[in-house]
Amino acid sequence: MFELIACDMAGTTIDEHADVYRALENAVRDFGVEVKEEDLQQWMGAEKKEAIKALIELGGGSASDEQVQAQFVRFRELLLGYYQENPPVALPGVVEALQHLAASGTRIALTTGFSRDVADIILDGLGWKVGPGELLDAVVAGDETAAGRPAPYMIHRAMELTGIRDVAKVVAAGDTANDLLAAHHAGVHGIGVLTGKLGREDLERYPHAAILESVAGLPEYLASIESEAA
Repeated sequence: MFELIACDMAGTTIDEHADVYRALENAVRDFGVEVKEEDLQQWMGAEKKEAIKALIELGGGSASDEQVQAQFVRFRELLLGYYQENPPVALPGVVEALQHLAASGTRIALTTGFSRDVADIILDGLGWKVGPGELLDAVVAGDETAAGRPAPYMIHRAMELTGIRDVAKVVAAGDTANDLLAAHHAGVHGIGVLTGKLGREDLERYPHAAILESVAGLPEYLASIESEAA
């Protein structure tokens, strides 16, 4: 029934110890404005330059494109430093779940608000590769589409890269509000997972087909959906 699973990276398939939150918050504070927790949550999962600009404005500041770029560079420096100290790891059961789904013919993609260079560093560290016989069929980074989440473009780009045409046959999983909104805007089956910072009640405020404990539960959940449809 489902031909493509498109999963977010940080907090959904990868435990990066919430360092992206810390790096984003500190990069914006370095600009000279404060960051409220609720504003940070609102912009998690989004493309990081968009998030930095929005958080500066929410903090009462104003930034030119050049200043946003400078803070993005600072964000990246902070993040990579944190990752050197405490490298990201796969969340429990995620690799096995994705391998199980891939073995049944489902395509596997990752979408991320990270830029391509940061995404590649994380994936290289994990040993996750794209291609025939590898764990992944596609990866779409936040700087590779016209807009990041909550726009639907990364999901649609993953469909394009994997040759999937029907949104009804696509599942998008993520741990943030923007993940669920992007899935909704893309017209796909949106799944919230509880491996990030948001709880069930937080995610249930946004359009979703289901809220699962983890991506590790996807094979069982999708099997139940397909059984009901048979």
